[in-house]
Parts: sequence; structure tokens; C-alpha cells
Amino acid sequence: MKNFTLTICLTLFALGNLVAQQEKGIIGYDNWLNSWTEFTPNTVEYGEPTQILSGNISEDTKLYKKDIYLLLGSVFVTDGATLTIEPGTVIIGDFKTNGSLIISRGSRIFANGLETDPIVFTSNRGVKKQGDWGGIFILGNAPINKFGNESAVNYGLKPSSYDNISYGGDNANDDSGIFKFVRIEYAGKRTKEFGYFNALTLAGVGSETTISNVMVSYCYGNSFNVIGGEINLDKMISYRTSSNDYEFNFGTQCKITNSLAIRSPYISGANGSKCMYIASYDEIDEVDLTKNKTDVIAENLTLVNVSDDLSSDIQIGLVKEALYIAPDVSASLNKTVISGFNPAVILDNRIKVNSENLDRIKFTEMYFNNCNGNIFTKNDSNNDDLENWYGNSIFKNVYSKGADSETFIDLKNPKRPDFRLRINKIIASND
Repeated sequence: MKNFTLTICLTLFALGNLVAQQEKGIIGYDNWLNSWTEFTPNTVEYGEPTQILSGNISEDTKLYKKDIYLLLGSVFVTDGATLTIEPGTVIIGDFKTNGSLIISRGSRIFANGLETDPIVFTSNRGVKKQGDWGGIFILGNAPINKFGNESAVNYGLKPSSYDNISYGGDNANDDSGIFKFVRIEYAGKRTKEFGYFNALTLAGVGSETTISNVMVSYCYGNSFNVIGGEINLDKMISYRTSSNDYEFNFGTQCKITNSLAIRSPYISGANGSKCMYIASYDEIDEVDLTKNKTDVIAENLTLVNVSDDLSSDIQIGLVKEALYIAPDVSASLNKTVISGFNPAVILDNRIKVNSENLDRIKFTEMYFNNCNGNIFTKNDSNNDDLENWYGNSIFKNVYSKGADSETFIDLKNPKRPDFRLRINKIIASND
């Protein structure tokens, strides 16, 4: 682990114009990024595989730290089996066969790493790159809003049974296990027919499932792709992904807290990838609108775009919005930092700017920093109505134009070592 990760242990300085010095962005009494994260995964040597995982795992199985495992092709945990992964275990996705791990509906994963001994999923290539292998799928029995309350992931996974790729059901409290203190590196391989894999797909996952302290680095697809279900996410990290950092769709009921996205305009995909994409459907005809629409509650997030020359990168089209909000969703962001985007938020142009819709899309105690505009409707340069609404003092939102080097500063307080991140130092350590 590189010493520079210690520079992440800091807090967002309470600038004079902040209301009552309100904390915003990732917080904590301890630096929860210490020990288990890795911001330069290309410098880590994990060793060669000693065991192969392939086909179906249809009975309870445990993976051990003493071995290094190769995911060969699509590996399914099926028939109600439980896959237990010991802390510190390394699992390598095969490049040639598009290695992927799928926890089928009704099965469980216990990947319960430790802060000092995380579980790592990474690439088997000598020179690691985005999209070297597939990704991880956790499929559950919680509701989605598609007709029939069931669907399937595909991506050319070649299951032995359709049930192995199905997700969705009627159990909002479904338990797919534990996924904690886990790193996922260089996932998101591209397929000709199905597009990019995502690093971690949570489809129909229920509220009894524990998902926390997960770091995704250098993914070609989305870092976190949440489809339906009812799930709490805490202490998530998305670092330098090419696609969206967090995508929510198809009736997701999600609360995400104390999480981070660090984007680079020189890595982001040409299709205008975002920190967060919140939708209830891709095509309205595929969902039952009498069912739950997507509802995302986000608190204490830090979403930052790091650019060598933000004005120039905006002008040539490398920088897009941080959040995109589609129709028929509810979204509530609170005490969150959004820094360095063009603009901070875009609402789909099918969302009428009226009190009913704006009551469902809330921004409170936010810190909008160094963005080329704040909240806009797509294809509409006049955002006076939105500025007047969200700029009202009752929402306690703050707008600033400070550089990251001025905004994210070290704050050494032995009584309470809160932290944010030193963006410029992190990026400088990787360039």
C-alpha cells in the first residue's frame, strides 16, 4: 500500500461562506480508506494462480488466502450454495475467457474481508488495463419494476440454466450474503453483442445483504450497477472508471452513504459518462409504472472530477455533468460535494419543472464547487427556475469556485481526524 493514501486523511475545509461550517462529503472519526484501498493497483504483484474456478459451484465452497484463484470463463454459484471467501484471498479474472463470477438467485456469497486484509479481484495480464476481465454479479429475489417482476443478465455468460442468470422476485428483505472490504480492479470487458461488463452488478438484491467498503478501480463499464432491489451501500469507492461510477435503474430502492467517486476526463468514455445516473427504465414500455419507481437517497458523497485544465477540457467536450436524473425517479442528495463538472446536475428534459417533480428531486446542504453551472434541464441553457428553487436559503446549498488544491486541504485535528481527500496529490501520484 502506497504511503500517499495517507494523504486522503483530511477534511473539506469549512470556508467562510459555508453555513455554520456544515460538514459535507465523506466523513468519519477514522480514516476508513486506510489499509484496504489501493490507488496504484498496477504496482502490485499478486502472484500466479494456484487454483482454477470454472463452471458451476453447486455446493458450499470456501476459498482460502493461501491460494490464488483463476476465474476461467463464467463461474456460477448455483442451487442455493454459499461461496465463502477468506480475508486476503486473491481472485484473478482470466482475460482470454472473460472470467466472471455470478452469484445466482437463491445462492449466497460471504466475501467478508478485513480492513487489514481485503479480498481482491483483479486481472491476470502482465500489463493490466481497463476491461481485462468481466465482473461480478450478485442476483437476488428482491422486486424490480419490470413486467413479471423478473429478468435476466446476459453478457454472453453461457449458463447451464436460465435460472442461473435470473433475478427479481417479491422478497425485499432477501439475503445474498456479505460483500465487504473488497477491491475490484480492471474489470468491465467489452462484448460485441452486449456492451461492457460492469465491475459489480447488484440485480434484485435485498436489504438483508451487506454491501460496504468496496473499491472499484479502472473499470471499463460501470463501477456499480444497481438494478432494482432494496439495498444499502456504505463506503463505496469508484476510481477512474470509464463509464458511470454509480448507476441505478429499474425500481431500485437504495440508500448510499459516505461514498466517493474520482473521475478523470482523460479516461471517461466518449458517451458522456457520469458519477451517478438515476433512472427507472431504459424504455418505458418494459416496466410496470404501478410498481416502485427508482428512489435513491444519497448522503455524504464526494464526487470529484480531476482535470489538468478544467476550462480547456470543458471547451473541448471532455467534461460532462456529475449527475443525470431521468424521468419518474425520486432522488435526494444531502451533505454532498460535487466538484469540477459541466454542469453539476442535468435533469432529463422530460421532467417538467414544477413543484411536484422538484419535491421528488432534492438537493440539501450541498457543496457545488468549481462547476460550469449547477443544475440544468437537458438542452436548456436557461436554468433560472432551478437556480431560484435550489438556491433558496432553506436548502442550505453552497456554491463556490475554489480550486481543489484550495478546497481539499489537510486538517490535522487530534480530537477528531475527519477526512476527505487530497485529489491533486492522488492524481499526481498516478500520472
